[in-house]
Amino acid sequence: METETGNPNYIMVPPPAVEPQPLAVASTHNYKRPIFSFPRRPPLRVTSEFDSESAVFFHKISCKLLDSLAKFKFSFNHNGKGDISEPQFSFISKHLSLHYDLEDHNALVKTSIDVGPRLQLTAAHDVKAQQGEVTMLANVADPGYSLELSTPVPSVGLPKATFRFPLGEVSLQEKEEEEAKNLLSVSGILKGQLLNGFGSAQYKDEELKLRYGYKDNEMSFLPILSLPSNALSFSFKRRFGPSDKLSYWYNCDSDYWSAVYKRTYGKDFKFKAGYDSEVRLGWASLWVGDEGGKAKAAPMQMKVQFMLQVPQDDIKSSVLMFRIKKRWDF
Repeated sequence: METETGNPNYIMVPPPAVEPQPLAVASTHNYKRPIFSFPRRPPLRVTSEFDSESAVFFHKISCKLLDSLAKFKFSFNHNGKGDISEPQFSFISKHLSLHYDLEDHNALVKTSIDVGPRLQLTAAHDVKAQQGEVTMLANVADPGYSLELSTPVPSVGLPKATFRFPLGEVSLQEKEEEEAKNLLSVSGILKGQLLNGFGSAQYKDEELKLRYGYKDNEMSFLPILSLPSNALSFSFKRRFGPSDKLSYWYNCDSDYWSAVYKRTYGKDFKFKAGYDSEVRLGWASLWVGDEGGKAKAAPMQMKVQFMLQVPQDDIKSSVLMFRIKKRWDF
């Protein structure tokens, strides 16, 4: 075979492989560190909210400090004239929080200390009122058994004792009466499964409330009986599909009732309409963003609500209100 050289006896030999040489690494002996090292600025979160009914803006600025070990908040209100009111700042951490009112020149201090794996002490103090509260919480057994003792400072009597267990809780508290002082009052709640549903009995201020709740995938029913007044009320909810639900409440003692229809469009849009016979008012509301969620999860980090209120006795005085909540991250 004739090659490009013209000599048929010439054999082309490939050049020897060249091993890649490692790149030279710059010596670190001559590296100079900066004299000053500035920490990174913590991210800022700004939340603004406007309510057309009160015509007041609410602003809150917050940031996390010390690798999220603490949080700083500053909030204030201002109206359309630019007047600022209720300025407050807060410093919140796991074991200590401070809330200071710049307008009232007052501070509320709260602290929490874990004495052991089963004992926790918390305290709150109002500087201006010179009052506070001390609470001790002890987990006496697992699961769900605990004993809590709380007393105001300065103390005016025996501490309030609350014993919690999986089926409810019982509280003992000293109560002053005009005729008999140092009267010990008892309150508590007992709950559990009952007749394919859920039942509870709550006793407080010499009143006993008996509740029974039944709920499945389509409906729920909740009657409430108060003793000794024998006042009876019940609520009923019916779900027609994954996006439609009707709620109804009726008080048998006063004949007052209310009804609410709710329809959702995805997780970010919700329409609600209802009527309340006690105040004789009909209303309709449209939510953009999760009604019970935060603005962070809403589209464009903004929640909007529009509400139309129509009084039954004076339709001409109907009013349209709106509320906007927006968040910015810097």
